[in-house]
Amino acid sequence: MNTSAGRSVGADSPQPFVEAAEIPAGGRLFNARVAGPAAGRPVLFLHGFPQTSASWTAQLLGLARAGHRAIAFDQRGYSPGARPPQESAYGRDELVGDVLAVLDALGLDRVDLVGHDWGGALAWQVAGLAPERLRTLTVVSTPHPVALASAVRDEATGQREQSSYIRLFRTRGAAEEKLLADDAAYLRALFASLPAEAAERYLAVLREPGALTGALNWYRAIDPKALLDIGDIDAPTLYVWSDRDEAFGRAAAEATADSVTGPYRFEVLADVDHWVPENGAEALTGLLLEHLAAFPAR
Repeated sequence: MNTSAGRSVGADSPQPFVEAAEIPAGGRLFNARVAGPAAGRPVLFLHGFPQTSASWTAQLLGLARAGHRAIAFDQRGYSPGARPPQESAYGRDELVGDVLAVLDALGLDRVDLVGHDWGGALAWQVAGLAPERLRTLTVVSTPHPVALASAVRDEATGQREQSSYIRLFRTRGAAEEKLLADDAAYLRALFASLPAEAAERYLAVLREPGALTGALNWYRAIDPKALLDIGDIDAPTLYVWSDRDEAFGRAAAEATADSVTGPYRFEVLADVDHWVPENGAEALTGLLLEHLAAFPAR
């Protein structure tokens, strides 16, 4: 992994700080942010749509202060060096393969995995398909896929309406046009509760050639049936949901417990919207540190 030594990203003080890095993995090059001592317990963060690894800055710094090695990378479609044009290159196996390739590139046999939004959906998949690579799992916002599918089928939960935006995102061409029209008004509305500089940072990436299409291809290439084919989760799991989440409702969140057979903790953040890593930063970082402490590295 190559780092830009001494380059501080989003930190007010030089210690700890977040370094920009590049991770060559699986024949692709992923932009990344890392913090904390190189010998610290490794924690890997997966961001969601339509954000980047920058969304985890508060958690990277918080874990670094506790002596952990915190790593977040811009995933397939978001990193210029990992932005294949083919829609088929964004399937479940390809995305899981990226995570495992990054672990291999970093020389990590096992890791504490953390994911939000699409990164959370991917974290569930990694936990189900490659459980031997996980020490613990933390998922933010996104319910287990079985719980989510059940809630979508039950009209009384309201989840079908909450997930209705996916139809637009799966529409080739029309989605890109709508999301970027009028100076990206649609995306700006999504980011309305975030600081303006954070929104501009994400929009700058999404305006790069092929980036928004790559990000939307996560929705287009995934086979929903494949997402359900992971079984129960054995890893010690922390699931954090917020009660103002616009994308995921309470029914799916509460039903997630039924798909975890390992140690499980469910936490609800009151009066926090979907952007938990940023708008619930302090609470989330505290919960994550507690979760790691409850399951010491061996």
